[in-house]
Amino acid sequence: MHGQTRNIIQRVRTPRGDIQLQQRGNHYEIISNGTFLMATYNGESEKILVSAALKNTTAPRNVLVGGLGVGFSLAEALRHEQITQVTVIEIEEAIISWNRTYLAAFSNHALKDPRTKMIQADFLEWMEAATEKYDVICLDIDNGPDWTVTNSNTDLYQVHTLHLLAGLLSSDGVLAFWSAASSQAFVEKLKESFEEVHVIPVPQEKGEADYIYLAKAPFPSVC
Repeated sequence: MHGQTRNIIQRVRTPRGDIQLQQRGNHYEIISNGTFLMATYNGESEKILVSAALKNTTAPRNVLVGGLGVGFSLAEALRHEQITQVTVIEIEEAIISWNRTYLAAFSNHALKDPRTKMIQADFLEWMEAATEKYDVICLDIDNGPDWTVTNSNTDLYQVHTLHLLAGLLSSDGVLAFWSAASSQAFVEKLKESFEEVHVIPVPQEKGEADYIYLAKAPFPSVC
């Protein structure tokens, strides 16, 4: 894939820096400030982020996805017929636009599904005012707790944010994080806030595995 010629489709300047959509062959990549974020040719771990969370709760119906990406996590949630609503929070207008055009086929046109509720917002700011409860919360906003593309996203992995997220979970709800690398320090933070914490490595053809972190049953002092 990386040997194929890169064709830059669009580059957009945002308050967080430059974000770029580029094409290689029949696939697309999203680059943020020169750092690879995601691509349409490798979405297995993004799907597992959702499917593993759904398997770890009872009768999930309402899903919250932080970070639209190329639409793989959203499409996976919609694949389950019992899901009645998937709320997606994405800060970048360009990524939403690309998912409606260049990337639409890769998610089976998920943004057109009537169960999809698309919100353009900064997840951390949106979360502060959110009141709805979710059976599953899946977060794929950056490359992980130890490898953030934007400095502000480090707040996503802090204990105070975990407490806020716990407050948005239903009684049997599951919180799931995607990461491009392992982080034992983050696992320890999760264990301070939740009774159940699971780590799921997702092997990759090249390089380190991706990781899914699942947490449920927040301690009473957290909620």
